[in-house]
Amino acid sequence: MADTTASNPPANRVELQAVLVERQSLRYSPAGVPILSCLLRHASVNVEAGGSRQVELEIAAVFAGRIAEQADRLALGAELKVTGFLAPKRRQSRQLLLHVTEFEPN
Repeated sequence: MADTTASNPPANRVELQAVLVERQSLRYSPAGVPILSCLLRHASVNVEAGGSRQVELEIAAVFAGRIAEQADRLALGAELKVTGFLAPKRRQSRQLLLHVTEFEPN
């Protein structure tokens, strides 16, 4: 069982090279925080069990705060390196959403 103390919290960190393929309009939370929802596409070849495996996926992502305003200026098709964490799309949902905490254009 994982140690969940403050000094050693469980890991939930995602790094992904992706392309911005869809973007909704910038909106604001009830607290006034800028929010940008988008769709990211990733493709890579990874090693698994000694063999190569091609991975292609699309993942829903959300940017919040200052980086939402920065991401809103990106062109569709922009290549990005994103870092963030996974959380359920809504309470009690099984669908995951990538919450982007950092990004840089490639």
